[in-house]
Amino acid sequence: MPETKVIVVGQGYVGLPVAMLAAGAGFDVVGIDTDKRKVDWLNSGRSYVEDISDEQLLEALNSNSYRARSDYSDACGFSVAVITVPTPLTESRPDLSYIEDAARELSPHVTKSCTVILESTTYPGTTEQLLVPILEQGSGLKAGIDFFVGYSPERIDPGNAHWNLANTPKVVSGICTDSLRKVQDFYNRFVRCTVPVSSPKEAELTKLLENTFRHVNIALVNELAVYANELGINIWESIEAASSKPFGYMKFVPGPGVGGHCLPVDPSYLSWEVRRTLGRSFRFVELANDINDHMPEYVVQRLSLALNKRALPIMGSRILMIGFAYKRDSGDLRESPAEPLARMLQLRGANLRIVEPHLAIGSIPLDAPIVELTESEVRQADAVLIVTDHSSVDYGMIKRLAKFVLDTRNVIGAQPNVDVL
Repeated sequence: MPETKVIVVGQGYVGLPVAMLAAGAGFDVVGIDTDKRKVDWLNSGRSYVEDISDEQLLEALNSNSYRARSDYSDACGFSVAVITVPTPLTESRPDLSYIEDAARELSPHVTKSCTVILESTTYPGTTEQLLVPILEQGSGLKAGIDFFVGYSPERIDPGNAHWNLANTPKVVSGICTDSLRKVQDFYNRFVRCTVPVSSPKEAELTKLLENTFRHVNIALVNELAVYANELGINIWESIEAASSKPFGYMKFVPGPGVGGHCLPVDPSYLSWEVRRTLGRSFRFVELANDINDHMPEYVVQRLSLALNKRALPIMGSRILMIGFAYKRDSGDLRESPAEPLARMLQLRGANLRIVEPHLAIGSIPLDAPIVELTESEVRQADAVLIVTDHSSVDYGMIKRLAKFVLDTRNVIGAQPNVDVL
């Protein structure tokens, strides 16, 4: 029988896996999402998150251990609430409005001995300085005395077949010793390993450190890719050779830019907080932002030069874009570099057509046809542009039939009709 009621606010790539594992661990789970379309999908047993199958969702629904709601009417009496809402950048500033809204909605339902956990990525201090005061004001209770609050950064990697929520070590924290114990006890029910840290600030910085590390190193290889191409050097061969070193090196590869809910956003949260609090610039982050943000423009330049060599302008050329999601084998479109890349091509008059086999709920945010990958589409294209290296794509057919391919992921490799980023 389901026991403790758990509220998971946000039913996306982070919140839905938390809800499913909590339901599987015996909790009575209510998943809240303000997008009624998503709620309808979930309650009908259809998952729009690749890491959660329809079968897993249906099992939770049929066992009455999970239900989705578009409001907080079923939040009463919760023992644990997990907030997994978006934290985007708006005009280059952190937008914490989703956290604020969730906290205000939850606060009237906060009772003695309950626990509220924030998972959304944010700058250090958010849990204690923003979340706690809203919960206290709305509940009339005192955090750390009457109820418990903690922070545990999400480490979801959509589409990763090996590392998932259950087997990835989970960093946990609390605003006091009892809060940490409550947070750790909750996650220990369905994750293999928890990693406690001394306060929410350390946990918040942990998430930003992880993604700033990736962001800076991707920027390094992206800039190297630009210069290596101009110097006539195969950057991919050099990367593979460097990867043979068994110590002191970690492999990163270039691409058309960075995307997802982490890399384009998290380092900027850290940079913003450093500038706001200390009055200094985080130069590594700002340089990495500049390099990675300009990669879509560089891809367009490379494509334009390649078409010019074939006596074709971008205007009027038929471009078949392979992939629109930000990463392989995922339908996640958040902050995908494909969007600015596609808009640049359209502004230059390209006849753009898009292949994206992983679209679930939602649609591509621009006016361009979504097509199936067929021999006819490949033959008719003046250029095939590989943006996302989905494993289900028939790259052999593309290599065989395409007039020209710009491969930003090195899935085909340099060929007479193929340029590699």
